[in-house]
Amino acid sequence: MVNACGRRDNPAPALPKQGGFTRAPFGQVDGQEVFLYTLTNTHGVEVRAMSYGATIVSLKVPDRNGRSDDVVLGFDAIDGYLAVEPYFGAVVGRYGNRIAKGRFTLDGQTYQLATNNGANHLHGGVKGFDKAVWEAEPFDRDGQAGIVFTHTSPDGDEGYPGTLNARVTYTLTPANELIVDYLATTDKATPLNLTQHSYFNLAGAGTGDILNHQLTLEADRFTPVDATLIPTGDLTPVEGSPFDFRRPTAIGARINADHPQLKYGNGYDHNWVVNGESGRLRHAARVEESGSGRTLDVSTTEPGVQFYTGNFLDGTLTGKSGRVYKQRYGLCLETQHFPDSPNHPGFPSTILRPGERYQSRTVFAFGVRP
Repeated sequence: MVNACGRRDNPAPALPKQGGFTRAPFGQVDGQEVFLYTLTNTHGVEVRAMSYGATIVSLKVPDRNGRSDDVVLGFDAIDGYLAVEPYFGAVVGRYGNRIAKGRFTLDGQTYQLATNNGANHLHGGVKGFDKAVWEAEPFDRDGQAGIVFTHTSPDGDEGYPGTLNARVTYTLTPANELIVDYLATTDKATPLNLTQHSYFNLAGAGTGDILNHQLTLEADRFTPVDATLIPTGDLTPVEGSPFDFRRPTAIGARINADHPQLKYGNGYDHNWVVNGESGRLRHAARVEESGSGRTLDVSTTEPGVQFYTGNFLDGTLTGKSGRVYKQRYGLCLETQHFPDSPNHPGFPSTILRPGERYQSRTVFAFGVRP
C-alpha cells in the first residue's frame, strides 16, 4: 500500500486467522472490575486494551518476515499500572500535557488544579483519566473490530469545571490502522485536551533503545519551553536546529547536542506544530525501524504532536516478559493541542463549551519495508 508520505510499503503477510474481539477479566481497581479486550485483524495485527485508563496494553504487528512482536511498552498484569505513573498506553485527560502552576482563568474565574509535576499540572492531575475505570463496549462490524470506551468526569474533578462526558473509540482496520476517535461534551466551559500516551519501539518493546529509529515530523515549527517544560508562547522555526525532522533522521543523531531546549527536556520532550489545517486529518509523523522493517505513520486532526523520547525511564521498571525499560527505550507521539494553551491566548483554543462537541481523530498506520 502507499503510505501517507507517498512511499510504498509492503503489506504485512496475511495469516490464517479471523479478525474480531475477545474480552477477559484483568483484575480490579478500587473494587471495580477491569476487563482486557483483544482486537485482531486478518493480517496478524493484535491490539489489547483494558478498561482502566482506556489503556493500550499491547500492540503486536508483523515485521518484514511476518514475525509479530509487541511494539508498545507496558506490563503483564494490572499491578504494574497501579504502582507507577509513566502513563504507558493510557488516554490522558482532562488536559494532556502541562498547565503552568496548575492555574488558568476562564470567563473571569480562576481555577486551581493539582500540581503533580513540580510546580505544574500534568496529564489531568493526581487522578486523571488514565486512573479511571472506563465503561467499555466492543464491536465487530464491516471487517473492523473496536472498542468504545466512555467515562463521565464530574464537575470539580481534579479542579476542572463542568461535568464532562468523554468517549474514546479504538478501531482496528483491515489496512493495519489503529484509529483513535475522541468525542466529548460538557455542561460548563472547561479546558480539554485528550491524547493517547503509548510508548512505541518498533524493534519490540524492551529490546533496546529507539535512537536508531528514523523519524519524520511534518512540522516547520515547534513550541520552545522554559526550564519547567512550559511553553514560552513562541512558535520557533525548526530550520537549522536539532528539532528539524522534516527529512528522515535518526532520533539519536542530535539528541545530545549542546542546545538549551534539549537540556531542559533531558532530550526531546516538546510539542511540534503540525503543518496544514488543524481540524483536518493530515500526516504528522513517520517512524521507520530498519532491523524489523516496521513502519508507523501517524495522521491527526490535532494542531500539534508531542514527541517524547522516554528520557525519564531509568531502568527501575520491569515490563512485559520481564524486560527492563531503560532510558529512551520508547518514544511517544502524542497528538494534541499545545501545552498550557489555557494560559496562551495566541495558541489554538482548548476550551469546550456547552452545546459544542469536542471531536478529534488520530490514525496509527503500521506497515513494513523491505
